[in-house]
Amino acid sequence: MARENKRRASGRRSPLAAVVLIGVGLLMTGGIYAGASAAVASTDTSTTKTALTVDDGKKLFQANCATCHGMDLQGTANGPSLFGVGELSVEFQVATGRMPLAMQGPQAPQKPVQFTEDQIRAMAAYVQSVSPGPTYPDQQTLDGKGDVATGAEIFRTNCAMCHNVAGAGGALTEGKYAPALDKTSALHMYAAMVTGPQNMPVFSDLNLNLEQKRDIISYLLYLQQHESAGGFALGSLGPVAEGLFIWIFGIGSLIGVTVWITAKSN
Repeated sequence: MARENKRRASGRRSPLAAVVLIGVGLLMTGGIYAGASAAVASTDTSTTKTALTVDDGKKLFQANCATCHGMDLQGTANGPSLFGVGELSVEFQVATGRMPLAMQGPQAPQKPVQFTEDQIRAMAAYVQSVSPGPTYPDQQTLDGKGDVATGAEIFRTNCAMCHNVAGAGGALTEGKYAPALDKTSALHMYAAMVTGPQNMPVFSDLNLNLEQKRDIISYLLYLQQHESAGGFALGSLGPVAEGLFIWIFGIGSLIGVTVWITAKSN
């Protein structure tokens, strides 16, 4: 009888085994549920998402843009005509938040975007249908696989005087400025070169051909994806920022040490 009780005692499971089994079961159930939910959500998104039409773009334009640009894109006293600007210019201006313009000024600042991507594309398609102009490039132009070294050379020659050699931007005259390019998308880099927004000149294929534009985009994307090899970039603003840093921290530290030594000697 004693032997039988001993065998039963030795074959008894640990009290933690049930807890472990329940935990494993819950994790497996939760993982399966999460995977199924994600699959259903992606399916619903793909089936319910509808592209807006040109007519939808016309309604959006007339409700949000016609006050300044006219019901038929002819322009008004408050805004220029949009004849010939093309869908690429509309996408750039609206997708960066520059338009709709809150108030007149030296330059339209970037603001939070007020429309969805579908709405922006629909308005751009409407403008393109009324008066065609520059349109979207092919994906190869935006792939970032051009010649980075050549792009850097072209950028320094044609763009660095305003945007800084590292694309950090810079001040212009009368309250205008060249924006920083550290977060600009490849499409908007191309759009800026082709449409010449605000103070920027238009770079046609006679100035910079498609391959050269691709090289510039590749260079700027390279800068975005790689940290400065020289350490802390100080905004990539060049010798002015570096000199200011030395004066404030370098000379300031020397003065502080000198005062400390003098106080100790006294």
